[in-house]
Amino acid sequence: MNKQHFEAQVLHTPFIKKDAYNSLSMPVYNTAAYAFDDAATMEDAFCERRPDFAYSRTTNPTVQHYEDIIRGVTGAIGVTALNSGMAAISNAFITIAEAGANIVTSKHLFGNTYSFFTSTLAEFGVETRFCDMTNPADVESKIDENTCGVFLEIITNPQLEVADLKLLSDVCRSKGAPLIADTTVVPFNVFHAKDFSVDIEIISSTKYLSGGATCLGGIIIDYGTFDWSRSKKLAKLAQKFGKGAFTNKLRTEIHRNLGAYMTPNVAYMQTLGIETMEVRFNRAAATALELAKRLKSLNGIVSVNYPGLADNKFYELSKKQFGDYPGAMFTFDMKSREACFEFYNKLKLICRATNLFDNKTLAIHPASTIFGEFTEELRKYMDIKQTTIRMSVGLEDVDDLYNDIAQALQ
Repeated sequence: MNKQHFEAQVLHTPFIKKDAYNSLSMPVYNTAAYAFDDAATMEDAFCERRPDFAYSRTTNPTVQHYEDIIRGVTGAIGVTALNSGMAAISNAFITIAEAGANIVTSKHLFGNTYSFFTSTLAEFGVETRFCDMTNPADVESKIDENTCGVFLEIITNPQLEVADLKLLSDVCRSKGAPLIADTTVVPFNVFHAKDFSVDIEIISSTKYLSGGATCLGGIIIDYGTFDWSRSKKLAKLAQKFGKGAFTNKLRTEIHRNLGAYMTPNVAYMQTLGIETMEVRFNRAAATALELAKRLKSLNGIVSVNYPGLADNKFYELSKKQFGDYPGAMFTFDMKSREACFEFYNKLKLICRATNLFDNKTLAIHPASTIFGEFTEELRKYMDIKQTTIRMSVGLEDVDDLYNDIAQALQ
């Protein structure tokens, strides 16, 4: 049989066990614990000598089915579902980092990711080294024998910077460091991280996968492409588990001990969300491109930033990596912070809210919200401008969105 397309793979991923009532949807196993017939079977389940479920903080049938769907469509060897995007980032790095290690990354990071690296992990003796991800030589100069990972966002939020992942992966391979990417902005039905030699993919499933911001979630995807014998922390595990060392450490220790596993209700909602993700993404991203083009001619808007625009400096690279639609988010700049606030307060249809890739279109002023508690000096260092509005485009008609923006600019 020919390889199935994305939608068919998602919709027809088999259940772990046949459902007693032949349900077409995976049931929500809203339970904490599972009964066993005898002590020996229970011991084997708890000691992972058999694949039975033992406790829903570590495994759950509804969550595992969701993980199996993602594993199938991405070609990964391991998928772990957690309760937020930040849980995914923190679990991934606690799996590979230790005192004395360093992380090489960009200064263009989501606010809480920046704080996690520079505050939380720093207190445990992990150094963060910032570099220009668009300059492979700069990245290479920051990597040494203590680098536990190189991390970036494939399209930074809100700067919308795009780095060449092939060049970065070549650098990482030569230096013996895994390439870890937050790919939230472009979903995996469009962007195939494995094709660009990303070793560990991290996603905030709160966005596209949730089906309209219904719930919080995060995903860690392990492609089994890194030689973990080159990792100081995982080298011994690699002797036994090979390229599965990362997922083994994550699944048998880290996510169990941190207690951030996804709940079955969320897994059910996000399973429904992934079933419609292809349709929703194509609609929202096409609208984002058209809206970004139209806004360039409006008085009051100084500039529009979207990698899908032909005059964007990252256009060619973005097209090579993400195709015609590099996500459903763009930004635009106005003359001043005051102009941004005046515009923002006049919106009637577009929601004043955080988050990305809701079914509704959302607008936010990042400098005063996501990065509001940062100093102005740090905001300037991270290229967070007071004149920027970020727009997450939803499923409304492009004319309605354009008309709302135009009236708010009057």
